[in-house]
Amino acid sequence: MMPDYSWFEGIPLPDMWVQKEIVEDVRNKFVVKDEDLIILTYPKSGTNWLIEIVCLIQTKGDPKWIQSVPNWERSPWIETKSGYTVLTSKEGPRLISFHLPIHLFAKSFFSSKAKVIYLIRNPRDVLVSGYFFWGNTNLVKNLESLGIYFERFLKGNVRYGSWFEHIHGWLSMRERDNFLVLYYEDMKKVSICLTVTTQLGTRA
Repeated sequence: MMPDYSWFEGIPLPDMWVQKEIVEDVRNKFVVKDEDLIILTYPKSGTNWLIEIVCLIQTKGDPKWIQSVPNWERSPWIETKSGYTVLTSKEGPRLISFHLPIHLFAKSFFSSKAKVIYLIRNPRDVLVSGYFFWGNTNLVKNLESLGIYFERFLKGNVRYGSWFEHIHGWLSMRERDNFLVLYYEDMKKVSICLTVTTQLGTRA
């Protein structure tokens, strides 16, 4: 069974795919380009859903790309070794995913014009989704009860750290012109409205 996580500057990192050395390189060496598009989320906030939407927008609705290429190749997680390797060698505009708090992101981003989408989800749903996600993987040695996990979530002692500090840190950027804040719940409402509209239009 895999170890639970290791700590780096107060943040628990899942050892399976995030290494401290890569996180340090992301922060200190990675060069964010003005034409990059960055998807920022706390885990279990709708990251994969947002990646699919952005990819469909980029291809003007043509689904061939998302049907033939996995999302971790279309929008690599920069804090992983494989994602970092792909992104550092990729030419042209890059679509980048990132889960960690603001103090661990690339320093070069803060003087760039790269566009950012920050997706926020209700912490109650993040907590429940995270608990069952980790419980259904082989990445956790001993998953505690939901009650204990809830207490640890409130203290930030879960993988990727505190949801509250993550939100507080990244929302400090919300006044920037290149920083867009989206809410999972609003996306869900729009999705439901579009589905209903489509179904009604089909029946008419």
